[in-house]
Amino acid sequence: MEYRIERIGRDDWQRLRTIRLAQLLDTPMAFGETLDHARLQGEGTWRARTKWLNEPGRIGLVAVDPVTGEWVATMLAVPSRKEATVDLIGVWVDPAHRGRGHGVADALLDAVIAWARGGGAGWMLLGVHEANHRAAAFYRRRGFTYNGAETPYVLDERARILEMVLPLG
Repeated sequence: MEYRIERIGRDDWQRLRTIRLAQLLDTPMAFGETLDHARLQGEGTWRARTKWLNEPGRIGLVAVDPVTGEWVATMLAVPSRKEATVDLIGVWVDPAHRGRGHGVADALLDAVIAWARGGGAGWMLLGVHEANHRAAAFYRRRGFTYNGAETPYVLDERARILEMVLPLG
């Protein structure tokens, strides 16, 4: 299946809200926000999120199912606190589009890497929940390695977020 990769636009707040709620229902440990919190957010907050994603140095991409036109995956990149580095965040693929040779995560990551390289980034960082083995396996397959850094998971400080890095040079 050939997915369209599109940038999240400033006016896509309703679609962003819909997919964010799906993300939090499916894989709550992958995000630093609860479903209840996201559900309580009003239109202004969702509009602010799409505006934020369209600021310079940031990108929010979605994979669009070519048959239904639905957003089925997201991947975002934002400036890191480290020089010449971008942080990969908001990664999620709808369960119906995972594995089985669909290639949606690979297509999104390829697009984000091309964008990051085009902007002069030399590194990409991400944090993965220690129990999110499927995501970690994908990142390792794509060349990310653990760098030894970890932080407490914001919603459960007993759990850890493990940092992974990918050289873009």
